[in-house]
Amino acid sequence: MSRVRLAVMAVIGLVAGLLVAATASAGTAETLLSQGKPATSSSKEASSYAAAKAFDGDLAATRWASAEGHDPEWLRVDLGASQQISRVKLTWEDAYGKSYKIQTSADGSAWTDVYSTTSGDGGVDDLALTATGRYVRMYGTARGTSYGYSLWEMQVYGGGTQPTDPPTDPPGDTFVVAAAGDIAEQCTASSSSCVHPKTAALVESMNPEFVITMGDNQYDDALLSDFRTYYDKTWGRFKAKTHPVPGNHETYDPAGSEAGYKSYFGAIAFPQGKSYYSYDRGNWHFVALDSNHFDQSAQLTWLKNDLAATTKPCVAAYWHHPLFSSGEHGNDPVSKPVWQALYAAGAELVLNGHDHHYERFGPQNPSAQADTAMGIVEVLGGMGGASPYQIENVQPNSQKRLSGTFGVLKLTFTGSTFGWQLVGTDGSVKDSSPTYSCH
Repeated sequence: MSRVRLAVMAVIGLVAGLLVAATASAGTAETLLSQGKPATSSSKEASSYAAAKAFDGDLAATRWASAEGHDPEWLRVDLGASQQISRVKLTWEDAYGKSYKIQTSADGSAWTDVYSTTSGDGGVDDLALTATGRYVRMYGTARGTSYGYSLWEMQVYGGGTQPTDPPTDPPGDTFVVAAAGDIAEQCTASSSSCVHPKTAALVESMNPEFVITMGDNQYDDALLSDFRTYYDKTWGRFKAKTHPVPGNHETYDPAGSEAGYKSYFGAIAFPQGKSYYSYDRGNWHFVALDSNHFDQSAQLTWLKNDLAATTKPCVAAYWHHPLFSSGEHGNDPVSKPVWQALYAAGAELVLNGHDHHYERFGPQNPSAQADTAMGIVEVLGGMGGASPYQIENVQPNSQKRLSGTFGVLKLTFTGSTFGWQLVGTDGSVKDSSPTYSCH
């Protein structure tokens, strides 16, 4: 397909989309369900071709593209709740699918075919369907070119039936977050001892709403080239829905402290122009901090103002260096002023990395005194892939410690509670927390 034809098809697709929207509003009230929703894919050609690009509403400038020369590949969107689906519209780039299926699922695991073709020819495929599901995916089995699969946009429409609570961030619903720190050693899946491909597979199986990383994302010096060679090949496939923070290894880059980290993640890690930021989901306020700079007053001032401004009843914060740890690095007092600010604001949860083990603490105050009423729960999750550290000096209020166990935290948040499981690389649950209530 020529680029001229592609441009024409994109314009035709845009006009057709506007006509359909106008017709829907006048008739069946068909609704675009997929735009801006969380998306994942089996692969991406490069970081600029992430899954989310096919659901951003831009039919001509941004797109998803899979790895080249490989079948099968898939692109999936999470509608947030079960929906009645009336139409799926695919606007292909030059690299189209000759044979592909449209599938739906209630849980992101078991899939039902609702459309199938072996004679796709690219352009715009506007497919009328009668289906139900929370998850919708394009599953490509044969490429139409020697490249990969590429979509300017994948649009999922419903026939006007919306859930009582639409999946646009309802305040009291349940959502899952995957989290770990100390992730990508300089190794690949070709080595059986390489762990970060295995922890990335865990994240994939969890299908979290978003991903949190607690620093030391890439070893040893967090060069941009290493991010692209190692992290990007595993955890990088969740980049579009990752909210990272840097660790000390991100400061070792010869190009400058956090230079590779900033170049790789871009606005994802600096959404407010700083290496620390906050965001909301439901009743929760999440605060992502840069513990490499806790000695600078600007970040602490920002944190206090941010906590004072939020109206959310539940607060979680995360950074790299833990105030409390029973591991080789031990307690890091640089985090105490941050703990004090969080404690004063009634925060519930802190996530850290740095020591390469798993540890959970009962609710406590910044002076390590147990406090079941207003104490903060700390979880240390430095088991994302880096070589494990030993437990050396067990700290007060430490309730569970595991060394040598690699895995990912599967955190479950509701409108008023939280809890988690540590899932090991063998797929088994290594630890389960109590269920805690927001203060």
